Amino acid sequence: MRILITGGAGFLGSHLTDRFLSEGHEVIVLDNLITGSLENIAHHFGNERFQFIKHDVTNYIHVPGPLDVVMHFASPASPIDFDRIPIQILKVNSLGTHNALGLALNKRARFFLASTSEVYGDPLVHPQPESYWGNVNPIGIRGVYDESKRFAESITMAYHRVHGVETRIVRIFNTYGPRMRLNDGRVIPNFVSQALRGEPLTIYGDGTQTRSFTFVRDEIEGFHRLLFSDEVFPVNIGNTRETTMLELAEIINRLTGNKAGITFLPLPHKDDPKKRRPDIAKARTLLGWEPAIDLETGLEETIAWFREQMR
Repeated sequence: MRILITGGAGFLGSHLTDRFLSEGHEVIVLDNLITGSLENIAHHFGNERFQFIKHDVTNYIHVPGPLDVVMHFASPASPIDFDRIPIQILKVNSLGTHNALGLALNKRARFFLASTSEVYGDPLVHPQPESYWGNVNPIGIRGVYDESKRFAESITMAYHRVHGVETRIVRIFNTYGPRMRLNDGRVIPNFVSQALRGEPLTIYGDGTQTRSFTFVRDEIEGFHRLLFSDEVFPVNIGNTRETTMLELAEIINRLTGNKAGITFLPLPHKDDPKKRRPDIAKARTLLGWEPAIDLETGLEETIAWFREQMR
């Protein structure tokens, strides 16, 4: 197959690129490198089945030749980006999704949207099933990401209903692993970077807020199964193990041998979700998928990668 991946030089997009190339497919990566990095895909340069195009998907997308699949993964997704580049986030998830859908329609390609658990906001239902409509503040700091992803889901379903585009929508829960940005702003890169520098780990709030962490290889397997399924509606792909920030900090300090401990600061955003855990009954039933890699094992591999990057 010939597969286009927008945001393919980013964390998840580059791992998808690895997976599809390993299976013999042809992959075209489109990325403006605002948060992605050529280092993530440099090992594919020279591969005749790989092509990189530097392009901003908020502008018209032209790709010569046929396409079988458009994987739309372009979007900054880290809390630091919500303050730093909010308008770019809004544009890539609205204009960028519109352009990517237009390309899929023109090429008669299957369209795969990388959506997010952030569409649930600070949830009032726990765990979160796909049927939950969410609790989102549209004018808060996080709203630029939350609401633009909700719009992306809406326009994707509109293209499916009106134009008959084959669509797949994944709602991604917290994912971690090699190739995350060192200054990503999300909790695992923050904690690991601090631990490897021998600093106290910074917990915002009292540490009781929770997340559910999925190792990147498990997440990519979920994407792969969803892509080749017949499900057009959103599917949660995430881990059902719920971990408090305090527990996560203690695990990372133990795995890195960091003796500096933990420090507490006020929450930076009042809209920061207090808990997050997916209901993955749909993924289990439709895809036969659930995560296989435990948190400690995934963290050990992630820490080793970060340690190499920080040398």
